[in-house]
Parts: sequence; C-alpha cells; structure tokens
Amino acid sequence: MPVSHEAGWAHADGALRGPSWLREPGDVNALVPLLWSSTARKNADGALEVGGVDLRDLVAEHGSPAYVLDEADFRARARAFREAFADYDVYYAGKAFLCTAVARWVAEEGLCLDVCSSGELTVALRAGVDPARIGYHGNNKTVPELRRAVDAGVGRIVLDSFTEIERLAAVTTETGRTAPVMVRVTAGVEAHTHEYIATAHEDQKFGFSISSGDAFEAVRQVQEAAGLDLRGLHSHIGSQIFDTSGFEVAARRVLTLHARVSDELGVSMPEMDLGGGFGIAYTTQDDPSDPAQLATELTKIVEHECRAFDVPVPQLSVEPGRAIVGPAMCTVYEVGTVKPVGLDAGAVRTYVSVDGGMSDNIRTALYDADYSCTLASRHSDAPAVLGRVVGKHCEAGDIVVKDEFVPADIAPGDLLAVPGTGAYCRSMASNYNHALRPPVIAVRDGRATVLLRRETEDDLLATDVG
Repeated sequence: MPVSHEAGWAHADGALRGPSWLREPGDVNALVPLLWSSTARKNADGALEVGGVDLRDLVAEHGSPAYVLDEADFRARARAFREAFADYDVYYAGKAFLCTAVARWVAEEGLCLDVCSSGELTVALRAGVDPARIGYHGNNKTVPELRRAVDAGVGRIVLDSFTEIERLAAVTTETGRTAPVMVRVTAGVEAHTHEYIATAHEDQKFGFSISSGDAFEAVRQVQEAAGLDLRGLHSHIGSQIFDTSGFEVAARRVLTLHARVSDELGVSMPEMDLGGGFGIAYTTQDDPSDPAQLATELTKIVEHECRAFDVPVPQLSVEPGRAIVGPAMCTVYEVGTVKPVGLDAGAVRTYVSVDGGMSDNIRTALYDADYSCTLASRHSDAPAVLGRVVGKHCEAGDIVVKDEFVPADIAPGDLLAVPGTGAYCRSMASNYNHALRPPVIAVRDGRATVLLRRETEDDLLATDVG
C-alpha cells in the first residue's frame, strides 16, 4: 500500500504505480490460471469463455452484470476436498454461497452442509439435503430457530453462548427429542487475516473462551443438560488463511481442553471440528494450498497433539466454503464510462466504471479486498495502463478492483470479467441505491442455466407496502 501523505493518497509515493506485488503483464489479454475456474479460456476473438460458453453470448441473452458459476469447477473442488479429507466429515460452508442447485451439488458430491440461519436451512431442506448431514451454526439462534432445527433432525447444532445452551435444553425438554451439539470455543489465535474475518481471538462475538474457563463451563453445562448429546468442540480461526501455523496453535489449545474434559468430567467427546477459512487466490500475491496439502498438514498437527495428550484422535471435520465456490465463479460487467483523471505532476489514473459495483461485491469496500480483472469481449493490441474498476453507486468507496492493468483502448460497451467472486459476493449483495441483484448463471459443456434470476423492479416493490 502507498505511504500515507498529508495531501491525500494520490500524492503518496508509488500511489499511481499500484501495489508492490502487481506487475505489468507481458500480454494484457492473458489469463492467470490460478485466479480463474478450470474451464476459463480466451477464444480466437479474445473473448472469455467459461464452461464452453462465450460470455458475449451469455450477456446478450441474460444481461449484465451477471455472476457466472462454473459447475464443473465447483464439483471438482468439492470432490478434491472429499477425497483429500477422506477420513473427515467435510461440511460445505453455505454462507459463502448457497442456492438450491448448489445445495444439491454439494450433496451429490458427498459433502455435508453447514448453515447459519433459518433461511439457509430452508434452502438446504428445499434442495432435499439429508438433515442428518446438516450442521447449524450462528451466534444468536432464537428459540423458534432451535426448535425448527431440532424438529428437522439436523445432524449437529453448534452452541455459541450460555443462553443458547439454556434455550436448546428447554426445546429438547419440550419436544422430548435429543439434539447432537458441539461447543464452539475461541482458542486465542490471532490469524493473519483481516480483523473482521479473524474469529478465534478473544475480543469478538463468537464462541466460549478457553483461557477464561468459559469453554470448560459450557461443556460441563451441556453434559448435564437433558436432551443435549455432546459430540465435541468446534474451533474456527478465521477466513482467507494461508498459514497452517494458526491451526497448529488452535489445535493444541482445543485438545488441551478436550483432554481436561476427559480427565475432570470423565467425558469422552468423539468429534472435533477444525473449521474452515482456507484461502484462495484473488490476485498473484496469493499462494493457496491445495486440499491434499491441507489435509496432510492438519492431520499431522492433530495426530501429534493427540499423542502428546495421550487421547484418541477424534472424528474430525472441516468446513471449506470459499475454497470451493470462490474460484468457481466470476462476475461479468459492461463498461459504461472510461475517465482518465489528471492528478499532480502530470500523473493520470484511469477510472473504468461498470454497471455493477458494491451492491454485487461489497468485499473491496468492507475488507479492502483485492481483485483482478480481464477484458472479456475482445482481443486488444493496445498497451497496458494501470486502471481502477469502479461501480455506479453514489459512493466514493464503490470500488470493484483497486488496481489492475487494463488495455489502454478499453471503452464503453466492452465486457470486463472479475474472477474469484463465488464467495460472499452474491451472498452479501444488496439493493443499495435500489440496484437489482444480478442473476447467478451456471455454465457447463456449452450450456448456460439460470440458478438465481435477475431481480426486477417488481421484486423491489414487493415489500414496499406504502
């Protein structure tokens, strides 16, 4: 990032050269395979194809902006996790992106499904997912939500507070049913990620602190409560994590508690969830691990710690979400305006405005996230210039791609595609400025199928009772 300057960011040294990791490409038309789904390619015209579908044709039929989901890539990533973590239970984290079709793909590929709201549970059940293979998360589950989860027969409920323990015990007493539960704990790990997506340090809303003793007390209360079947401990250290050292520290602290519960309460918990948060490549600065490498490293960590504590290795589970759907989706936009903005000393920044923005991808504004992009509708012989892709919303922070090299002849009407938008883009999309949320279109073997249709103005007005 440029050094701050009292006159503003544009005056800082290096501000108009982009971040240090960004290199001018030898060919501005070329794709960086690490950033794209496996079927993405440029055709003879230089247009981007995904799943055998030319994005020019897709936009002609379905409009822009549009989320484009590579079904074959999604399924391949799901299978890779299932095969690499063959001895684990693999829960797809539905919060990353969920619709009924995706829930069915997850089930068909042999994965379980993690949900964290009544709405996500509704989608899972509507898709026909076996309730026994559903986990229910969340830090403020209401009595009606807990009752619904119990009635549906979900495979596990992850408890997050003493209040939830009381609520769920009351529900199981009322219904006469038993609920399998895990206790979410915070291990005090400072994961190397953005503050808002680091979830195992002490000063945040999730879980019971191990260091304060709350986690042990929560386990004791669950064990004593009628109708609660204690399955084990759940730990999640954050999102977009590349370094497994955080998992090592977390596993050691969680297994310390696991062993203490066994010694002091005489309770043998058969399961343990290590969470997810495995990172993906948004730009060339990112270097993610593949599922096989992750499985090897995590298994080695847990087995080592279990030997140290002389406890059996529990049945382990992980929760990849972003790592499956993130790279499987891109977003295609149409360029509306191109505005070279002159700054001091003759410097120029090229602003490329597209027909979407923070309503379909809030992550740049919310997390200072980095993205890449490519010209998707044609080949260009123009030199590369450093551009900034921005949206059409009435916000200065409405930025889609902060820094990327684009062809100097980029113009209104061109299509621009942004990779790595599968996780948390459609899930966190909004109607800011009364924008209409884009469709999600699955592509495979030359066919395009609408999974979520584009919103209409009638949709906007459907809840406006005035």
